[in-house]
Amino acid sequence: MKAAILEQFKAPLRFQETLRPVPENNEVLVKIKASGVNPLDLKTRDGSAPHTRTVPPAILGLDMAGIVEEVGSEVTGFKPGDAVFGLTGGIGGIQGSLSEYAAVDPDLLAIMPKSMSMREAAALPLIAITAWEALIDQANVLPGHDVLIHGGAGGVGHIGIQLAKARGANVFSTGSKASRNVIKKLGATPIDYADSSVEDYVQSYTNGDGFDVVLDNVGGSTLDASFQAVKRYTGHVVSILGWGTHSLAPLSFRAGTYSGVFTLMPLLTGKGRSHHGEILREIAALYEQGALKPILNEQIFRFDQIEEAHRAMGNKTIGKIVVSIDNE
Repeated sequence: MKAAILEQFKAPLRFQETLRPVPENNEVLVKIKASGVNPLDLKTRDGSAPHTRTVPPAILGLDMAGIVEEVGSEVTGFKPGDAVFGLTGGIGGIQGSLSEYAAVDPDLLAIMPKSMSMREAAALPLIAITAWEALIDQANVLPGHDVLIHGGAGGVGHIGIQLAKARGANVFSTGSKASRNVIKKLGATPIDYADSSVEDYVQSYTNGDGFDVVLDNVGGSTLDASFQAVKRYTGHVVSILGWGTHSLAPLSFRAGTYSGVFTLMPLLTGKGRSHHGEILREIAALYEQGALKPILNEQIFRFDQIEEAHRAMGNKTIGKIVVSIDNE
């Protein structure tokens, strides 16, 4: 099969022919149709994401969508011909989706809705699982909750808005002036972070009480702001980028709670993988109901245009970038 190989950090990916994987008894072989591109892919190839435990040579690509080609003797939930999607590799020595085939743990997969395109399916796994773990597993968003999502036009953010709306929450989202229309179209109240202080928008939208749930997708000073925006006693802050050094005093003075999300843990440790498959089945159901849809970047990138796709991601273009591995 053809694959794009990271031979060393900070170097261009190199296309080469390599052996097609043979699935173990508890694996499925997937013919990959599309591979989602994430900011983490850029950090991994630059060697600036040691938590991914990536050692070259490696095949990157976290998200994938494709068709099941073979199933191992112990696999019961999938059969050849099934259209599937998942967050299946690209880190920790596990082969990623920048290749024509991959042998995959079926616990990480879900069946695609018939109406979902391969590009849409490949766009969803990392951002949808992350948003679900944050808002539902950790924060338990409920009907009537006031939810603040920082960076609502981004990958996790725009899925998070839709998930919170589907749970019956009142959703607010910070963003730039350029992202205002995207946030509004998703059904959230846009907040221009450049023009509004935390005190201003907490007063304007919650009468000074604070938000029931705050999802931080930015980290740094935005996480610090989240501690000031949460509701006293019952509010919860959840962050996907809580890796810095922060003062917990503002959160403690509001008697709020905090949790972090590390979506890669099941891939890296092997524990909790079946929950990823469960989440994606829920995401598929929401898609079929018309309650959730990824925003895709309009440009179509072929397999041999991976470098262009990564450069486009670095330029922070609107919409999730997807590489079409197989254009059949």
